[in-house]
Amino acid sequence: MIGVKPYISFSGNCEEAMNFYKAALGAEIVFMQKVGDSPMKDMGPADAVMHCRLQVGDTQIMASDNMGRPMTAGNNITLAVGLDDMDKAKVMFDRLSEGGSVTMPIQETYWAAGFGMLVDKFGINWMFNVENPQSNS
Repeated sequence: MIGVKPYISFSGNCEEAMNFYKAALGAEIVFMQKVGDSPMKDMGPADAVMHCRLQVGDTQIMASDNMGRPMTAGNNITLAVGLDDMDKAKVMFDRLSEGGSVTMPIQETYWAAGFGMLVDKFGINWMFNVENPQSNS
């Protein structure tokens, strides 16, 4: 997932929206994980979508339910930066957070070597995901 992709948050209707986009765009849901199927079961309702990827041609749209975070139409789209280099991610993250606010510092998670979120000084939401190194065995 190297690159920048749109990430949309929904108010509890992510699965319905992604199925709508799937049908309307002739796309494919390539991944969907519910909160109840994750190690983070206390994040929200078991049937809430924790993460979803919709393949639309050569691109992907990522999405989830907002898990109770304040959201209104307009602030529910995030730019998701995918990297495979933690040092590079930290530099980019720090630069983008100048004059803005860090929502979640970059840190290791069960799915990534590093994950963090911020809002830049222009009010744009950013999410960084540093892929876990692939084993050669």
